[in-house]
Amino acid sequence: MKITTQDLGHGITLVDAEYGQSGVAAVYLIEQDNEVAIIETGTNHSVPYIKEALEAKNLSFDNVRYIIPTHVHLDHAGGAGELMHQCSNAQLIVHPFGARHLIDPSKLEAGTIAVYGEEKFRKLYGKIRPIDANRVIEADGLFKIKLNKRQLKFFDTPGHARHHFCVYDKQSAGIFTGDTFGVSYPQITTEQGPLVFATTTPVQFDPGSLLQSIDCLISVEPEVMYLTHFGAITPTADVVKQLKRSIRRFSNIALNLQKKPENRVMVIEEQITDFLLEVLKEMGCHQSSEYCESVIRADMHLNAKGLDFWLNKV
Repeated sequence: MKITTQDLGHGITLVDAEYGQSGVAAVYLIEQDNEVAIIETGTNHSVPYIKEALEAKNLSFDNVRYIIPTHVHLDHAGGAGELMHQCSNAQLIVHPFGARHLIDPSKLEAGTIAVYGEEKFRKLYGKIRPIDANRVIEADGLFKIKLNKRQLKFFDTPGHARHHFCVYDKQSAGIFTGDTFGVSYPQITTEQGPLVFATTTPVQFDPGSLLQSIDCLISVEPEVMYLTHFGAITPTADVVKQLKRSIRRFSNIALNLQKKPENRVMVIEEQITDFLLEVLKEMGCHQSSEYCESVIRADMHLNAKGLDFWLNKV
């Protein structure tokens, strides 16, 4: 088994979760004096990659003290039950609104099957293992823990999902952002740096809350953002502006189609894709539109579904 890992310094290792393919979803290991926190879990299929990454550092699942999905969407938490089963010394830290769904994942499974369909769900995630409630810690926006002497601070960050928090690591001055700080794929390159855009997947997208959550994260003046999708980026003013622009444009595209009942998801998807391809041109991307569209296609499809669901609530 070959895994892709990246040493990011400060005892932080990125492990490619191989979510369908490489370079889509990351799991982060934080190691401090032989104790480990795992941020995000990927899916059940990601667990062997995490194990191998630990063994490469002369560690094992016995060294894992905390398992911390930023929210309970299954590309972030689908492997939590299996990891907890194998990491006998670990506690799970999860948002209070998400805890019950990992203790009893039946509704989470049903909701995800409604989005993906039964066949694709089983292929991507397998069977979600429930977690003993006695091993679950619910973390609100005032929660802090120490990994040995290393402090991790939690921020409640709704907008992508109500059950979402982000984790600030004081030692690296970095934030593990889940989906709050958007998506940025390193395989798309431009003269002006990374393309960063919002993820609006079903079913709790709220643009106002998401913009406020981004401001909350930026207020602590982080030096690096550890994105689940995908990798470490520097949160420059231009990056923040670009991310916020995508939230507003996606929302406006959807609102302009509010009275279009037929094929609305498809039209939203076409228009938000066209918007991002135009942004890439503005940023000096020399890769073909066809290639860039192939990289963002899955996100655009799910974003369109999430925007359509949001419209039904507006």
